[in-house]
Amino acid sequence: MIRILAGPSRRLAALGILLAGINLGALALHVPGADTVGSPARANAFVAVVTVGLAVYLLAVRLVLRERLPRAAVWMILGLAVAMRAALVPAPPFLSSDIYRYVWDGQVQAAGINPYRYIPADPALEPLRDPAIYPLINRKDYAHTIYPPAAQGVFAAVGQVSRGVTGMKLAMLGFEAMGVLAMLAVLRRAGLPLERILIYAWNPLALWSFACDGHVDAVAVGLLGVALLARTRRRDGLAGALLAAATLVKVLPLAVAPAFVRGGRLWRPVLAGIAVIIVLYLPYLGVGRGVLGFAGSYGTEEGYDTGAGYWLLAGLGHLGFSPPGLVRAYLLCAGLALAALALRIAFGRNDRPGTADAVALCRDAGILAALATCAASPHYAWYYPWLTLPAVVAPLPAVIWLGAAPLLLLIDPFDDRFLWPVLVFVPGLVLAARAAWQARRPRPAALLPQGTAR
Repeated sequence: MIRILAGPSRRLAALGILLAGINLGALALHVPGADTVGSPARANAFVAVVTVGLAVYLLAVRLVLRERLPRAAVWMILGLAVAMRAALVPAPPFLSSDIYRYVWDGQVQAAGINPYRYIPADPALEPLRDPAIYPLINRKDYAHTIYPPAAQGVFAAVGQVSRGVTGMKLAMLGFEAMGVLAMLAVLRRAGLPLERILIYAWNPLALWSFACDGHVDAVAVGLLGVALLARTRRRDGLAGALLAAATLVKVLPLAVAPAFVRGGRLWRPVLAGIAVIIVLYLPYLGVGRGVLGFAGSYGTEEGYDTGAGYWLLAGLGHLGFSPPGLVRAYLLCAGLALAALALRIAFGRNDRPGTADAVALCRDAGILAALATCAASPHYAWYYPWLTLPAVVAPLPAVIWLGAAPLLLLIDPFDDRFLWPVLVFVPGLVLAARAAWQARRPRPAALLPQGTAR
């Protein structure tokens, strides 16, 4: 015990306790009974507090990556991660109301109704309305559900045992725990320190997104973690199936697919993924094209059709540069850039056996995930914490920053898609450019930093 609490371990424990205290302080800002933080002033104070927590988290990440820690330190890391989540689970969701739609969709399916068939306000669903869930559903008067079939399967399963948000939160945390355990196994196979799990487990954005608000992105985190583990064990078909399921929770995980087929390992994961997609969609096809739900209208609502929803195009708009066809040009350029990188990764040589292969897989997955997410530039913070999952094995600074810093996006004091998000995207671009510059200078054992083999 004395050895565990000495030196770097003691500093790490102090940072963990400080982070937990900051989260509790932020939670105390919530007005009991309010379905938001309480007021704009409280929301600003909340983000100021959690930003301090972000700084503490980044210090902890730096310590884990630079210092040698006893193996038992991983239990302290996991224990504090569980404790911080346990403190947030009882709190009502107040940063987002999405979880109420999850519970509603689960109850609709428990009643034997296709969740894509009706909007919540449809008279056909009136018998299902209750005072705890229905009044808090967002877009209930005009939007069909937007969530893909894998997410709906989880909602349906939870709906069989729980009718409240706490049960849904616990289910999300169960998937998140599955992802953490999978990444611990990947770290072990790669011969890397297990303490690196802190990069995901202490990410304050993951804490608030999943333990407080119960976002379905946690399901994608769990499936992606197990998919990465399956790929490192050369279970290519299983990896492809799991990645396809993750994509039918949130579409963005599809971006990492090229990392899974690197070295010509193509047909088995592709065929398995297609089979999973077909199987998951089959139960819901009775509504025809309605199975796509609110997806098309969502893009319009978020400004993607005009370009206002994309961070870079919003910035160009401030400069008065918004010619016709700009959105198409942006999507074409972003698509070509991602496709070029995807082809380079997918058809690159797979000559890194063992440890380095796992690191290369997670490095490529992290780069692809970060680029795709930044190209889409969603202004909802909970779209980003999944980026830190592959960073556990391949800790790229830009990816870690982009997976945690969007805590700042919980508010937008300027009501503008460009000005405030600059605080997230510009540092991420600087870190990425710095890494690219450093990569031009060959270093021995670049994939395995010194002191990691223990």
